[in-house]
Amino acid sequence: MFLKLPPKVVRILNVLQNHGYEAFAVGGCVRDTVLGRAPDDWDITTSAHPQEVKHLFVRTVDTGLAHGTVTVLLGEDSYEVTTYRIDGAYEDHRHPSQVQFSAELAEDLRRRDFTINAMAYNQEQGLVDLFGGMQDLQKKRICCVGDAHERFQEDALRILRAVRFSAQLGFSIESDTEEALRELAQSLSYVSEERIQSELVKLLLSAHPDYVLRLFDTGIASVILPEMEASEETARSLCRIPSEKPLRLALFLHALGEKKAERLLRLLKFDNHTIDTVRKLVRWRKEPITANPACVRRAAAKIGIHLFPMVLQMQEIDRDVSEIRAVWEEVVREGQCISLNSLAVSGNDLIALGMKPGQRIGKALNELLKEVLEKPEYNTREYLLESVKRKWLQ
Repeated sequence: MFLKLPPKVVRILNVLQNHGYEAFAVGGCVRDTVLGRAPDDWDITTSAHPQEVKHLFVRTVDTGLAHGTVTVLLGEDSYEVTTYRIDGAYEDHRHPSQVQFSAELAEDLRRRDFTINAMAYNQEQGLVDLFGGMQDLQKKRICCVGDAHERFQEDALRILRAVRFSAQLGFSIESDTEEALRELAQSLSYVSEERIQSELVKLLLSAHPDYVLRLFDTGIASVILPEMEASEETARSLCRIPSEKPLRLALFLHALGEKKAERLLRLLKFDNHTIDTVRKLVRWRKEPITANPACVRRAAAKIGIHLFPMVLQMQEIDRDVSEIRAVWEEVVREGQCISLNSLAVSGNDLIALGMKPGQRIGKALNELLKEVLEKPEYNTREYLLESVKRKWLQ
């Protein structure tokens, strides 16, 4: 089998091979290339030790020398080059306590998680597939390398990665692998919240977000998603909404309600911006909006100009919002005012009229905004200043 490798990957392989070392592209990049998908990155495995790799390339970064990894920099691109290794005991269910460098590619491939990720390739030897990765790609299944119980006991995150890969690729999970996954689901309690968050997001943003039901079917959800229950309706709905993190998270968590959704997001160490956005989307999903220009402007002002289109996407799951969207597009196209930032006057203008700085100015501006939301033609400097004089400076 011939696989086309990027020129810079070929260059790294050639440098290593020309100096007497073995070198292969390995793992996910090989899998994705076989499937005709564009790899996110390219990893290289080699018989060369880290210091030998550093000696052969001008620009390198010591990414993880203890684990055999050096990052090679070529132009603006970076490539992780890792020495063949044998992992020691996984005492924390996540990381090997020590690693031993090896001269054998087979030893390096044997330690990997799934057969489809345990293939290597270079242009001299072609595809090296010692554990049936190609067969599992053809059968569209996720299967552990060797004994599934051992693989999951070594690194509990692999349990969640199995479901995530199945969702990204549309694959089933091989029976022995699924059995071990179910039996060892509780060991995910050893995995950091940040790692769980990353895998969950990748699953939800995948081509098959409805596979999230497998988290509940296998007992994984009881460990990583406390208080959540399976919902086939929600799973189906995830496939009907754009693959954007806030949207799919909000739809997935909507049944929890705003407070519980926020609590779960904080438990999984999401950033504050994501938490705030998802919380608001959960809150506003059921907000009643009619296809009336004034109603749309009021709703957009309350929800926020950036969130309003996302709320419409959420509501579209339950009902037809085409008329509301048409009104919103007209509001945007005409540049109608829906926030204090787009009022034709500011607090400084009101101070110039004689109002004293303080809360009263904020109240006046909000009253002006209410007028403009009802009648956008009122958003002129002349009208608004006259309104202030009439209502606030008598």
